[in-house]
Amino acid sequence: MGEFDVVVGAGTLRSTAADAVQFPHRWTSEGVTVETPFTGAHLLHLAAAGCVLNDVFREAERLGFDVRGVRVTASGGFDTETWQSTGIRYVVDLESPASARELDALLEAVDSVAEIPKAIRAGTTVERVQS
Repeated sequence: MGEFDVVVGAGTLRSTAADAVQFPHRWTSEGVTVETPFTGAHLLHLAAAGCVLNDVFREAERLGFDVRGVRVTASGGFDTETWQSTGIRYVVDLESPASARELDALLEAVDSVAEIPKAIRAGTTVERVQS
């Protein structure tokens, strides 16, 4: 997708790659897999992707949908002169017996409530403080 890609997966769409890092997960017993290098750009994209993944499970439960697997791939770039983000794009892959219409509604709900993407879209202050 772009320069700084990250992939998070859970359920039936967890990664089996040897270099995938695994974390415990509130919504699945097997945990979440993360595939990404450790750079600031990747971590920003990981925050967005991880939030979307979690919110898919949360909103699916709220709407009464069975979701068996979720994979979110997030990507974006940075202007190399200013090191400002050029934006984040993400794709969600789902495994579920729900209909395409239901899954579209689920993803619309997630896009409207996912906290990290909302914060990034709105902008916020980040301030260094003296220790």
